[in-house]
Amino acid sequence: MPEQALQQLPEVLLLDVRTPAEYAESHIPGARNLPLFDNEERAVIGTLYKQVDPRTALLKGLELVGPKMRQLVEQTDEWAADGRVMVHCWRGGQRSGSVAWLLEMSGYEVQVVKGGYKAYRRFVQERLWGVELPLLVVGGPTGAGKTEVLHELAKRGEQVVDLEGLAHHKGSAFGALGEASQPSVAAFENRLYKQLSGLDLHRRIWIEDESRMIGMVALPEGLFKQMQQAPVYLLEVSEEARLDRLVKVYAGHDKEALATAFQRIRKRLGGLRFRQAMQALEQGNYREAARLALAYYDKAYRHHSEQKRPGQEKIVLPMPSDSPSEIAEALIKHANQRP
Repeated sequence: MPEQALQQLPEVLLLDVRTPAEYAESHIPGARNLPLFDNEERAVIGTLYKQVDPRTALLKGLELVGPKMRQLVEQTDEWAADGRVMVHCWRGGQRSGSVAWLLEMSGYEVQVVKGGYKAYRRFVQERLWGVELPLLVVGGPTGAGKTEVLHELAKRGEQVVDLEGLAHHKGSAFGALGEASQPSVAAFENRLYKQLSGLDLHRRIWIEDESRMIGMVALPEGLFKQMQQAPVYLLEVSEEARLDRLVKVYAGHDKEALATAFQRIRKRLGGLRFRQAMQALEQGNYREAARLALAYYDKAYRHHSEQKRPGQEKIVLPMPSDSPSEIAEALIKHANQRP
């Protein structure tokens, strides 16, 4: 049933009637939140259900919902263009059933998503584990411009999945700077599945080489294993170009935020380099601070590259320049010549 519901989006309005907190934690992309209960009301009903009895909880629910019924219908009127809606709660039980009844009485054609959001999450996790993707991985050291190369590939009609964009994190100790709050793992997986479901699996898909964790978000194990086995293009970009890019991306951030990020790699950077980096930051010498950070990140990158990945093909191309645009052209040219 979740798959059938997803196929109707966005033509049919999908209403998530769980609480605002449940919706904020994660939801089906494209769903609108029409909460039957707010966060506090849901807690009260849950407590009554467990500590008193289901009937008392039901009566309390009716007491709370009564004054909201008109509001629920009027809000749906604002969103629904053609009188058709789909409704879901956590399991497809009383909350979605109650809203479905109310909207049907108001003249709507209503479908209840069987199994609710729980069934959708199970569906997404199964697909993310089982789907085989024709991946080509873009790898390279910190500052090589991998994300920029992905964006240039997308401009040229290539299929691209920007994991860091979906995770709101650049994948390093400095990765949260300038980004929105990270989504929950469930929300990340939902967004990732939505993007993958819109791609042609008979055409190559470019993706950036990542560790299992992007900030606080974990990649699905099935996808991560495929990334480790897919051909990886290793970008060789000059250190000066990498430093130029890092200064451009990070120099505008607050010095205290940058210092906090350096604290996260203090032990791995070493006491001397850490003190030198702090001094460079204080003096506004962002290029020197970035150079010191690369001492750690380049070591980590070499270790990452030397890890044995059975069956993985590693491709090092002579790059025409440090330009992401020209690098993208070179990658496409080489990929087109692959058997």
